[in-house]
Amino acid sequence: MRIATWNVNSVGARIDRVVEWLESAKPDVVALQELKCTDDAFPHLPIQAAGYEAVTLGTGRWNGVAILSRVGIADVTRGLVGQPDFDGAAEPRAIGATCGGVRVWSLYCPNGREPGHEHYNYKLEWFKALNATVQSELAANPDQPFAAIGDYNIAPTDADVWDISQFIDSTHVTAAERAALTELEELGLSEVMPRSLKGEPFTFWDYRNGSFHRGWGMRIDLIYGNSAFTSRVTDAYIDRDARKGKGASDHAPVVVDIS
Repeated sequence: MRIATWNVNSVGARIDRVVEWLESAKPDVVALQELKCTDDAFPHLPIQAAGYEAVTLGTGRWNGVAILSRVGIADVTRGLVGQPDFDGAAEPRAIGATCGGVRVWSLYCPNGREPGHEHYNYKLEWFKALNATVQSELAANPDQPFAAIGDYNIAPTDADVWDISQFIDSTHVTAAERAALTELEELGLSEVMPRSLKGEPFTFWDYRNGSFHRGWGMRIDLIYGNSAFTSRVTDAYIDRDARKGKGASDHAPVVVDIS
């Protein structure tokens, strides 16, 4: 089974690229983030024409998540256990489903903006809800392959940003954010480390300042799984080529193959 995660940065603007990639990469399950559309506006028809069904959680604006599958979708869960609100609303940032026997969560974790900002505090609270959800699901089905994948908006180590000196007093690299990943590991998850098909092992490059061509990237799109998942991994890679060309997302897909 081939499972992928991809922050598409507007599924409406990127639908042709998404369909093209589905046809070339042939994933069985795809977690999408940053849909920037409502559930009603999601482009189901071209996705179905490519051979996939989809479940979505979107309200428009800047967030939204989905799971695409050609191996079935069951037991759909929208939102996290005790998920906090921001500005009085529960943002659409997490959706889970069972696809081909694997429990998959598509996650679009909050950015945080800057340390000390209310959105940063919200980010840390959101991760507490993610941890509670993971703990609950692992306890309920300890032998089922489980994967929490998506745009974590956290670089796990200093080597996962192009120049750590450029991130002083910035989000994505703080000790509190990285501690949230450590807590996931303490629950029984471990990260699947991908190889890069070409160049540095980053998954995100800002559109500004020629960041992609300069190699000014970050590795923030991550795949975490329990032992029933990670023990089946045969390959994992970053599809850097999908970031190239006109109309690309600012993120590259991350793909994992399991036996």
